[in-house]
Amino acid sequence: MIPFWAVVKKELTSVIRDRTIIISILIQLFIASFSSALLLGMLSLYDSDTIMKFGGAGIKIGVVGESRLEMFLSGRGLTVIPFDGLSEAESAFFQGGVSAIFVVSDGAQQTAEIKLYLPDNEAVSSIIRMVVQEPLKQYENDLRAQNGIDVRYADLKGKPSTSFEFVYSVLLPMLMFFPAFVSGSMSVDSLTEEVENNTLPTLLSAPLSLHGMVSAKITSSVIIAILQSMAWLSLLRLNGIAIQNIGWILTLTLIVAALTSTSAMLGAVLLQDRERSQFIYSLILLAATSISALLNASPITTLSRLAIGDSFTGGWNVAGFALALVGLYLFLVKVSHRLVK
Repeated sequence: MIPFWAVVKKELTSVIRDRTIIISILIQLFIASFSSALLLGMLSLYDSDTIMKFGGAGIKIGVVGESRLEMFLSGRGLTVIPFDGLSEAESAFFQGGVSAIFVVSDGAQQTAEIKLYLPDNEAVSSIIRMVVQEPLKQYENDLRAQNGIDVRYADLKGKPSTSFEFVYSVLLPMLMFFPAFVSGSMSVDSLTEEVENNTLPTLLSAPLSLHGMVSAKITSSVIIAILQSMAWLSLLRLNGIAIQNIGWILTLTLIVAALTSTSAMLGAVLLQDRERSQFIYSLILLAATSISALLNASPITTLSRLAIGDSFTGGWNVAGFALALVGLYLFLVKVSHRLVK
């Protein structure tokens, strides 16, 4: 085992000397230390209530016509400016006095026609469309009630669940699996550089088997990935995000990192060319992610369920990915002899 760990130490040392990788890791840790701010910024595009909480008063909406819509828009936290006519509202719009304009027909009629004027900026327009959805639903309820139709689908109580969904189904899997995806790319580089620099024969002269050398390179990539994931988990918990089943989460992250590194190493062994191997690895990664999602056996789904403490998700789900890793590794061992041909 001494030659094995010698190769692992060599790979880890080369990573430490690579300033690009170190800088990328430090950037990840810096972002993780401010994950609360990261969550707020990303959630603002996912949950309109976050926008209203921190900047709703800064969104100014001009209203022309029926005044009851103003009440619902103001109740949402928006700044509403009434206008007597469209020309006056357009003048304020082009001067930056309002961000959008509602032109509302007479609400006394059975049907109400609403026209919404938005700015050309796609980002601003998207935000405005999100934050006015709730007031428009409430206004629709009010119009229905006037015609004797009592529909209250906009009056449900309780906090929105979007922030919960975003944290556990998007943010946490992204942070946990990103180091695993990078580890595969590192595995490709570590082997193809040996081939391109003609240092592979020297390395194979050590008292270490061929598949042992390949395994050592995979191990070094997995170690880096799991250390990053542990740092992510620690910083997320420090930012007040509750995470259950940390042991199983780390185990799953380790298995996924080993899967990506093994599949990447397999491509490097077969092609022995950095560019082609990286390209094939990227295609395999995209295909595997898509297929696993379609089969409802995605590691992303498993991670999310483990993190929230789902009673129907545990070690058996993780074991399925471990079996896939064993099969892939055995296939890699079988074809690794191509390196010496």
